[in-house]
Amino acid sequence: MTPPSPAYLRGAGSTPFGRHEGRGALDLMAGAAHQALASAGLARADIDGVLCGYATTLPHLMLSTLFCERFALAPHYAHSMQLGGATGAAMLMAARELVRSGRCRNVLVVAGENRLTGQSRDSSIQTLAQVGDADYEVPNGASVPAYYALMASEYMHRTGVTSADLAEFAVLMRANAARHPDAHLRTPITHAEVLAAKPIAAPLSLLDCCPISDGAMAFVVSAEPGPHAPVRLAGAGQAHRHQHLTAMADVMRCGASDAAAQAFAEAGLSPADIDYLGIYDSFTITLVMLLEEIGFAPRAGAAARARAGDFAPTGALPLNTHGGLLSFGHCGVAGGMAHTVEAWRQMTGQAGERQIRAPQRAFIHADGGVMSSHVSLILSTEG
Repeated sequence: MTPPSPAYLRGAGSTPFGRHEGRGALDLMAGAAHQALASAGLARADIDGVLCGYATTLPHLMLSTLFCERFALAPHYAHSMQLGGATGAAMLMAARELVRSGRCRNVLVVAGENRLTGQSRDSSIQTLAQVGDADYEVPNGASVPAYYALMASEYMHRTGVTSADLAEFAVLMRANAARHPDAHLRTPITHAEVLAAKPIAAPLSLLDCCPISDGAMAFVVSAEPGPHAPVRLAGAGQAHRHQHLTAMADVMRCGASDAAAQAFAEAGLSPADIDYLGIYDSFTITLVMLLEEIGFAPRAGAAARARAGDFAPTGALPLNTHGGLLSFGHCGVAGGMAHTVEAWRQMTGQAGERQIRAPQRAFIHADGGVMSSHVSLILSTEG
């Protein structure tokens, strides 16, 4: 059987995350897309496929074609996607399949929104809370932090993970973001400051939660590598075990390990082969649970690895060197895409002052909802 053709991450683009007064979702998306095309060495006419993430500040029924109209694209294939925080990784997986099947040669993957300046705080809270069950969760006034706090309470009870353990990752992500000029939050924080921060939903404090940002990210997935070191999408997997928190069967197995197993099997690799991590971190508990379920740390052992320096930029397994959602920022779909953009830049030697030894095999994981939808990707610079 002939193996499928390879698909490469040919280029990437981004805007700074934070406050962009007067710039709407389409403006931000166009800025990231322009940069992605330039880095890929392609013109608009070369793009024959477009995948577009949703925007809560622009809930258009045909966002992909609206963006194409505004950005002067005429693709053969266009599609919008909604999968919560997993959308960006799912779009990259879908773009890979479009390229490998021969349907498209150059697929632009783009998302962005003005979530910080384009809607009120209360509107944002209300919109995001709709991931909850309409009959059993939303009527009780729960917010997304509350959903994650309930899940965290059970996980911490069963494993012995503590708030002090979670704080290790808040501090690490902020230290990483301090080295990135485009990060939303760059002021260093201490372990003590995390523990003393304002409670949001026990056991999560303000510094256990990601900020709301404006921003955008874009990729070009192509049948051929571009002007940079070739980065191949070597493996991918998905898992969807529940939608709502009240339907979660077991906090110890949310679906992350299932998605990861598919990606590793397809790439012919194991966790021991990975030398860079881009792991979704909407909350500190998200990051801990994913690291431990996938197998990059034993149960209740993620913080110990962090304290040992394993996840630091100079460690054995650098993690979210851009600062993650917790500090680089979160503007919806593009927030999750930032993990892959950073991995690609590190792998192609374009990370500037924060450049580490260029990774060869990166593992990316994103989740949507309340650990509901999981997508794993493996990137490789090897043939």
